[in-house]
Amino acid sequence: MAGIFESKLAELGVTLPDAPAPAANYVPFVQVGELVHVSGQISNNADGFITGKLGDTMSAEEGAVAAKTCAIALLAQAKVACGGDLDRLVRVVKLVGFVNSTSDFGDQPKVINGASDFMVEALGDAGRHARSAVSAASLPFGVAVEIEGIFQIK
Repeated sequence: MAGIFESKLAELGVTLPDAPAPAANYVPFVQVGELVHVSGQISNNADGFITGKLGDTMSAEEGAVAAKTCAIALLAQAKVACGGDLDRLVRVVKLVGFVNSTSDFGDQPKVINGASDFMVEALGDAGRHARSAVSAASLPFGVAVEIEGIFQIK
């Protein structure tokens, strides 16, 4: 039987994928006490990497969709950290979003809203978090967005 959070995800039409494996010499998450620090998750969907540069080849709306995929991957990692029971998640503490954007693009917050809005929609008040949204000159594999997160679990 699915828990409260996974039932809400199902209502939203979202099934968490297997947590992505690290692409280099790091671990997907580190738990310190009740805090789980999840490594950056890059924009990715069933077709592969979501690539592009905001302010050039992508709109803020397209970037927000890419950011949502990062949020889904973050929750997949959090589920693993929770031993498979996402209802052990207490809250999203902080997200740090990196947006592959041109030097004159200033809508990084609108892009990362794709992740923030999804967290609140999926988790309710437990999804409300502190946040940073910053520009990056480039990101791995040319992806549009990368987001890391800190979660509190019980």
